[in-house]
This record gives sequence, C-alpha cells and structure tokens, in this order.
Amino acid sequence: MYFLFLYVLKASRKVIFVKKSVLFTTEITSYLKETGKVGFSAPSNIALVKYWGKHGVQLPQNASLSFTLSNCKTITSISYKRKEKPTNDFDFEFFFEGKSKLSFEPKIDIFFERIYEFCPFLKDFTFIIDSQNTFPHSSGIASSASGMAAMAQCLVQIEKELGSSLNTKQLLQKASFLARLGSGSACRSLEGPITVWGKHDEIANSSDEFAVTIPFKTHRIFQNFQDTILLVDKGEKQVSSTVGHNLMHGHPFAIERFLQANNNLSELTKVMQSGDIDRFIHIVESEALTLHSMMMTSSPYFILMKPETLEVINHIWEFRKKTNVPICFTLDAGANVHVLYPESTKDTVLTFINNKLSNYCQNKQYICDVVGLGAKRI
Repeated sequence: MYFLFLYVLKASRKVIFVKKSVLFTTEITSYLKETGKVGFSAPSNIALVKYWGKHGVQLPQNASLSFTLSNCKTITSISYKRKEKPTNDFDFEFFFEGKSKLSFEPKIDIFFERIYEFCPFLKDFTFIIDSQNTFPHSSGIASSASGMAAMAQCLVQIEKELGSSLNTKQLLQKASFLARLGSGSACRSLEGPITVWGKHDEIANSSDEFAVTIPFKTHRIFQNFQDTILLVDKGEKQVSSTVGHNLMHGHPFAIERFLQANNNLSELTKVMQSGDIDRFIHIVESEALTLHSMMMTSSPYFILMKPETLEVINHIWEFRKKTNVPICFTLDAGANVHVLYPESTKDTVLTFINNKLSNYCQNKQYICDVVGLGAKRI
C-alpha cells in the first residue's frame, strides 16, 4: 500500500511519480510564503529489538522496535528565505548551541542531496539551522537520531507552509521517511511511546521506509517505563555505526540474525500486551548481547563494550536475582548501558544506581529518562 502525498499550490507544477515511494514529488515554481521560521524538538530512542545491517539507501535488513525517550532530545529551528534566483546548490548555515558548526555541514549537505527529489524547494531557499541538545554534547549519547528527526520535522513543516496539503498523519510519515535518509534510527523518533521500523507481517502498515507506532495497547507495567543511561564511556566510538552496518554484508551469521530479530519482535509485542516482564527482560537483554556478538564476529571484528560495561551488567544480574526487582539492561552500538525498569520501582532502582552502578560511570554521570511521545513543535 503506497501513500500519495499531493501539493495544492497557486502555480503550475510538474508531478513526478517515484516508484515504490511513499509520496509524489513536485517541481514548485511559486510558493505561498517567501520567508518564515519553524522549530521542533525530537527525542532520542532506544531500540529493544535491534537492527544491524542495511541495504539500498538506508533500508533495514530486519524490523526493529524501540522506546521513544522524552528528556534526551534535540531542539532545532530553521529560518528560511527564498533566494532572488534559484541555484544548483544548497544554501544553509548550521549553528550548534549558538556557535557555527562547519564540521557538521557536509553531513547536512549529503542529507539534503538524498532528500532533494522529495523536497524540491531546498535549492530555492536559504536556510539558517540552529540546533541544541538537552543532554551534554560529550555525554556519549548519539544525537544523530534526535537531530535528524528534528530537522526532518522542520522541513516538512516548511513544506506545509509553502503550500502542500499534507494532513497531520502524512506530515509525520513523511518526516519519518526523510529522517531515515539522514540516520536510519532517526525515523523511530518522530512518534511514541513505542515504534516499529521495518516491514513486519504482524505490525499493521509497517514499512522499511518509515516508522509506525505499535497498533496495540501495552500492559500498564510498560507505561511510563524508565530508562536511566549510564555514561560509561563518553568518547568517540572506535568503529562507527555506518561501518558496523556494512560489515553485516557477508557476515556468516547475518541471515539467522535477521530472522531472529523478526521473531523476537513478534514475541515482544505479545509480551508487552500480556505484561510478562520476565520474558520482556530475557528478550531485551538477549537482543543487546546479540547486537554486540555480531560486532565481535564480523570481519574485521571489533568490541565496543568496555570492562565497566560488563561490570554493570553483572551487578544488574546480581541485584535482580537478590531483590526480584524487574530491572534489565540494553545497549546501543557503544559502551553505555541503558537501565530499564517500571516506574513503580523507580526509588529502589535509583538508589541502586547511585550507590553501585554510578561508580562505573565517567565522573559518576548518568541521565534519567522516561518513554515519551516523539517530536513536538516549539
């Protein structure tokens, strides 16, 4: 099923159909506005069922499921002004936390090049992009998901102001679609509290091209779920996620891994409806360890966990066994540990984190977050 996005404009236009895409694009010769400014915040997200391996242009080899976070977010505003004469170049300036960030501009240029056929107004305007994170820049938390999600949401809002007829649902789907082209996991940050990215037979309207919210109500134990992020290592990763994804091509365990992830997603959706917290813990921790096992068995192989990561994991296991508190961990492609637990156990778990686990964090730093609802206009 493909969605057709149409523009209503006060000018002649050429309509181009993009095969197997979620939208029509248009060549716009006149706009409803000449200048403007929009702003959105978008949070990070943490995958419970991981994707590791891509094909085509930012398409996942398996479906993934994630909690959308709330507090760890990027706030972005984009000012736009129509050029006196269109050019063949993208014209923008990027500021991070009030300072010009030239080193990030090549990434934005690549992003604009990828999305240009879907946002043909990009070469007709100049843009000033101003972005900031609510979490420390050196915290070791990847900001690509929240950053690209916020930027994509701004761009579809600009498109709306210029004259398109996208409704709210279509705006969200297109923003997710565009965000994916900037950073794969970014497509999961537009909505919440739980999203799925990747075509899956048991998730209605799921797609490789954008993320969707889960089509069922979760058990109350998973509502307001907590995520405390332990900042074990705030340095730059030795191997980028892009390189890691590419190493899944020809990986001896790749096919089985993709099947495992889709099967785990099927089971996890059932668990999250029934409230089976023990099975939830097993699946989530297994997914985290499997992700890192793919890294350790690729060619070349690499390890992103640190000794402190393993210490934290062992302490979580010991604490859970001793207290029966339903606490678990997950990992992204790095050394930091996401500690997941129900809201009802918050005081007990935070005491444990402060007294024990913080000792394995750089400067004893950790960030408390909770599941959220995605991008918001500011």
